[in-house]
Amino acid sequence: MAHKTDIEIAREAKKKPIQEIGAKLGIPAEHLLPFGHDKAKVSDAFIKSLSDRPDGKLILVTAINPTPAGEGKTTTTVGLGDGLNAIGKKAAICIREASLGPCFGMKGGAAGGGYAQVVPMEDMNLHFTGDFHAITSAHNLLSAMIDNHIYWGNELGIDQRRVTWRRVMDMNDRALRQIVTSLGGVANGFPAEGGFDITVASEVMAILCLATDLKDLQRRLGDIIVAYRRDRSPVYARDLKADGAMTVLLAQAMQPNLVQTLENNPAFVHGGPFANIAHGCNSVIATRTALKLADYVVTEAGFGADLGAEKFMNIKCRKAGLAPDAVVIVATVRALKMNGGVARADLGAENVAAVRKGCANLGRHIENVKQFGVPAVVAINHFVTDTEAEIEAVKAYVAEQGSEAILCTHWANGSAGIADLARRVVELAESGAAQFAPLYPDDMPLFEKIETIAKRIYRADEVLADKKIRDQLRAWEEAGYGNLPICMAKTQYSFSTDPNLRGAPTGHSVPVREVRLSAGAGFVVVICGEIMTMPGLPRHPAAETIRFNEEGFVEGLF
Repeated sequence: MAHKTDIEIAREAKKKPIQEIGAKLGIPAEHLLPFGHDKAKVSDAFIKSLSDRPDGKLILVTAINPTPAGEGKTTTTVGLGDGLNAIGKKAAICIREASLGPCFGMKGGAAGGGYAQVVPMEDMNLHFTGDFHAITSAHNLLSAMIDNHIYWGNELGIDQRRVTWRRVMDMNDRALRQIVTSLGGVANGFPAEGGFDITVASEVMAILCLATDLKDLQRRLGDIIVAYRRDRSPVYARDLKADGAMTVLLAQAMQPNLVQTLENNPAFVHGGPFANIAHGCNSVIATRTALKLADYVVTEAGFGADLGAEKFMNIKCRKAGLAPDAVVIVATVRALKMNGGVARADLGAENVAAVRKGCANLGRHIENVKQFGVPAVVAINHFVTDTEAEIEAVKAYVAEQGSEAILCTHWANGSAGIADLARRVVELAESGAAQFAPLYPDDMPLFEKIETIAKRIYRADEVLADKKIRDQLRAWEEAGYGNLPICMAKTQYSFSTDPNLRGAPTGHSVPVREVRLSAGAGFVVVICGEIMTMPGLPRHPAAETIRFNEEGFVEGLF
């Protein structure tokens, strides 16, 4: 029988009115701001009223390094949320919103897959409730106000050569990476070099995802450093009086979005910084709200555990006072075979030796997660082509690592296929085994923090950074930013900065190309290797096949 596509399954979903989903968590209808019948924002007033309640248990879903073979991290996050509800627990999931750039590029949507999906799938992968548009607008308002300030006499004494604030849009467009603005004479201002990043790499996105309420949001927006003067002193967004208007633009976007899984369980979908160039977690406000309303909250962090989980622990948990109770590491037999050196075309054939070889990648992620003091379990996200021998090889390897691998068939069977994992996660979360601590203390010097991540998580021998970068880090320390955590921007495909180095490489170096201070978000971005903060489209972008079919349904979104 031909398998239904994700979009066909999503279209057949028996959705319930969003008020019913809210009621499952005890959210009164008047505190839901509906967007149509199947999406709503949760009111600020209701969130504030929850502060005295105890928190539920926090479960993080992360994965091995991604391959074109697919891992299914979001699918497993959604499946586990459904699985916990199916075994009688009150659970909610928290995932990120999808960016239009990769949706029309090559990554596709971000709402799960098979029978473990969040709906409405089309809306979530397109404009949803407009949060990303609000972030784009707030970011570019600040850009416009900087240029406008300089145009009208530059009272703040901004050195135009040292404007660090770029522009953003939620689309992959390599033509905009480096541009020249204000051409065309006096009326248009002073020509300058500029550029665009993708919206999900905006510091405004990171701020929205880390802010605890509107007041905190405005304070952080005001803290953004947009430029420097000739004496190298910083110019902040609040100096331009931009923070108030930016907060107004973002007020509704700050409210978490509530939707549902195919099994009508509550899902918060809010915020979406990229994990390879930003911190890769959904919003603190959504996670905290879910923890007050549910006994178990399943959330994900982008890409492999070397990026997503590391940033979740070192940035999000540190900043928000959160502590995960258990971690699920998602792997597929197919992706492990690719890590073991098998070409994509040959993944269908049984190859137990390649699975074993590729398990080195999984083993390192297990070790890394344990360094944070949190117990880990492995979810083998099942594909129909997996053989018994291959699955047994993974289970045996993980048992050697002192952990456990559980086969999950949620993609095909929904919650029934992941009940075993749900029960194990409950055991781990309730065992009190988690002794969470971030990897490095706040007061460690910035360069040492970078080295700590590179050596302990990536297993690199050294960090390569020229004098200019080291001097810049020291200057930020002297300016009072030395206690900030590090946000690494590097390829998601490898532990190293070389995307082609699969498995568990050692003996490599981490070259630092650039460092950026995100004073509002509260971290230092360290750009390593060839990573791009504005992706390009592939030769054949997904956009070529997205259209309405004869029945009037959207096709090609996946």
